[in-house]
Amino acid sequence: MADAIVTPWEVKGTVDYDRLITEFGTSKITPELKHRMEKLFGKLHVMLSRDIYYSHRDLDVILNELESGRKIFLYTGVGPSSEMHIGHVIPMSFTKWLQEKTGANLYIEVTDDEKFMFKKERKLEEIERIADDDILNVIALGFDPEKTFIFKDTEYIRNMYRLATRVAKEVNFSTVKAVFGFTNSTNIGMIFYPTLQMLPTFFEKNYCLIPAAIDQDPYWRIQRDIAEKLGYRKAAQIHSKFVPALTGIGGKMSASHPETAILFNDDEKTVEKKVMKYAFSGGQESIELHRKLGGNPDVDVSFLWLKYLFEPDDKRLKQIEDDYRSGKLLSGELKQILVEKLNAFLVEHRKRKEQARKLVEKFMHTGALAQKMWNTYYE
Repeated sequence: MADAIVTPWEVKGTVDYDRLITEFGTSKITPELKHRMEKLFGKLHVMLSRDIYYSHRDLDVILNELESGRKIFLYTGVGPSSEMHIGHVIPMSFTKWLQEKTGANLYIEVTDDEKFMFKKERKLEEIERIADDDILNVIALGFDPEKTFIFKDTEYIRNMYRLATRVAKEVNFSTVKAVFGFTNSTNIGMIFYPTLQMLPTFFEKNYCLIPAAIDQDPYWRIQRDIAEKLGYRKAAQIHSKFVPALTGIGGKMSASHPETAILFNDDEKTVEKKVMKYAFSGGQESIELHRKLGGNPDVDVSFLWLKYLFEPDDKRLKQIEDDYRSGKLLSGELKQILVEKLNAFLVEHRKRKEQARKLVEKFMHTGALAQKMWNTYYE
């Protein structure tokens, strides 16, 4: 962990998740909290039962609200720096489950402004094209169009700006410099940007719950410092671990490095080629040794992707793990299981994505929540 880097823009090295809890000042999701969620929601999402979502801020407060019959709202986002990849399924799939279980309004911020300002070499038109494709991918995952508002920062800023001025006034440069490491060479757009990422937490007066990877936590530490001064609630979070890159557990997937990721737009042959060539294996050097000594699923990316995303059946996952540890299941066979699961998901996703084209306006402008947001002038 000493060599690991975990920021909102970069994750490198082998991450010690328990140490991040200590460094960020968050709390571990306890068996007691899981029991309360089970009573509220029924069977836990596998990302909770398997400790993929493992850390939180004020999850107990959110559960208090729900147990008392009060409403909360949800907020998450997507950064359109390049094509969406499988790693983005983690927050989106979990957020969809939370929306279904709570009936909460959901705000999904598409941070096209951030990706333009933070990527010197990128043109805004290119970012916008990627953002539009990302929106289709998000819609295809199946959110409630009447209770979900998807917005691009560059489009919606006219409605947010009045609120943004109030938030920005409460945050000084020394704070964002300390939290994000900004320097004298940082452009002023990047310095102002944290204001915009905090804004959706103020879209309602109820408590906000943010499902996101733990690298995004710094934004909410600032939000929690200023929220009550502005008459709002401190945002609560539930943090996930990172889906490991195809190439190994030291980092997370990035579409900027195609060998590390499976993209939503990858065809079936590309998926198979990438997994077979790049997926880091926990197997032995030869079939003979593997049959004798077995493999290590704890570092095998194919197994970890099944655990995180693609094998919901706990008994089946345990059987795969046991067979791999014993040497009965070879690394190539494990990779093939993942290939089949990935392609089944992506084939179905592409069908839903085509249907999503008809729903863009509803999520962004004409749906019940979207109309409410466009008609709201923030005080």
